[in-house]
Amino acid sequence: MERDILNKLQDWKNSNIRKPLIIRGARQVGKTYSVLEFGKQYKGKVHQINFEKSPKWKEVFELDLDAHRIVGELEILLNSKIDFEDDLLFFDEIQNCPKAIMSLRYFYEQLPEVHLIAAGSLLEFALKNISFPVGRVQTLEMLPMSFSEFMRACGKEKINEIINSFPVKLSPIIHKTILEDVFTYFFVGGMPEAVRHFSEKGRMSEVFEIHSDLLYTYAQDFSKYSPSVNRECLNMVLSASGKSTGKQIKYSHLASGFSNPTIKNAFFALTNARLLRKVKATSPSGIPLEAGANEKKFKSVFLDIGLMANINGLNNSFLDIKHNMNKIFQGAMAEQFVGQEFLAAGQNNLYYWSRQSKSSNAEVDYLLVKNNEVFPVEVKSSSYGSLKSLHLLLKQFPDIKKAYIFSHAEHGITENQKLEFVPIYYASYLALENK
Repeated sequence: MERDILNKLQDWKNSNIRKPLIIRGARQVGKTYSVLEFGKQYKGKVHQINFEKSPKWKEVFELDLDAHRIVGELEILLNSKIDFEDDLLFFDEIQNCPKAIMSLRYFYEQLPEVHLIAAGSLLEFALKNISFPVGRVQTLEMLPMSFSEFMRACGKEKINEIINSFPVKLSPIIHKTILEDVFTYFFVGGMPEAVRHFSEKGRMSEVFEIHSDLLYTYAQDFSKYSPSVNRECLNMVLSASGKSTGKQIKYSHLASGFSNPTIKNAFFALTNARLLRKVKATSPSGIPLEAGANEKKFKSVFLDIGLMANINGLNNSFLDIKHNMNKIFQGAMAEQFVGQEFLAAGQNNLYYWSRQSKSSNAEVDYLLVKNNEVFPVEVKSSSYGSLKSLHLLLKQFPDIKKAYIFSHAEHGITENQKLEFVPIYYASYLALENK
């Protein structure tokens, strides 16, 4: 399955200022697969060192961090010469060897000609007790498959072209067809194993089993957070967060029987593991949005919409929902989809607006930054839903030129051009910086 990250890896390979590259992301999002696919573009070999499968290889990095010595010893263990010009050196599951992370600095300083990629999950936990080579490495974040990648995996190239083009009003039958694919993506999600299974066999029941297995795997990983994080609390917070998209997070509501500091610790462990993303409340008055962000007021989006559907038990009513799709385009699932698409488009941080007033609970779902401008975003069940909060924001911040309303309705623009009603499947395209 073709992943968008391959283009970024090609840019890295061709860069004149190439540094060792770390690909970060949650487990099972396709890091290893993508690097090995990218490796096929090299003239020579891909030398993969997997620190999870071959833990003894960590000993190579224990003596010192001299890059020349490390390469020499790796060549002995690999029984193969590493050609600096034509080969790719791949440190996989690098979180299991903190010294290998530290060595990346010396590869940059001593052997900058080496094409070196490292990949890992749970890296934040591995970095607690070591010095990260800041300025000596590049990083890329890898996410689950976007809706666009999902369409390509399903062989729907024409639809993929539409959703990656300027939004226009489509004929009703095409609009409905794409919405049906969005609905399917809501339940399949973007985890590569689930997408591959669906594209090859089309059996939703087996896709749901894959989701359950993935969630179980994440739960087993929680033991790696110990002793700093309570495992039972982590499980409860993971489940509650998956059911809380679109709602302001209150720690006391995420787990019962635990103190707020314990719950907070668990929540941040899950964000560090890339299973949750914070969506901070901030003001749209200026850029960067982070400058006005309220650290105590935030929502979250889940790693993947298919996993989120599983946690919410929606799989059990899949067929019923399919016969009344309008319901699923309301509320949390649609907001999760838009947030996930924004991240896939390169919006590295997510924000929303919440009125700073005790007498008002007005909120606008997202604040999108493009070309140094802020665009408020609402996610609605239709173009006719209430937009009181959005109008309040536009009145309070009159310099904002345009706002987007994503829904399952057709495309349209108000006479004053300030409100643009956009089908939800255009979310990723509109989030791109230069579109």
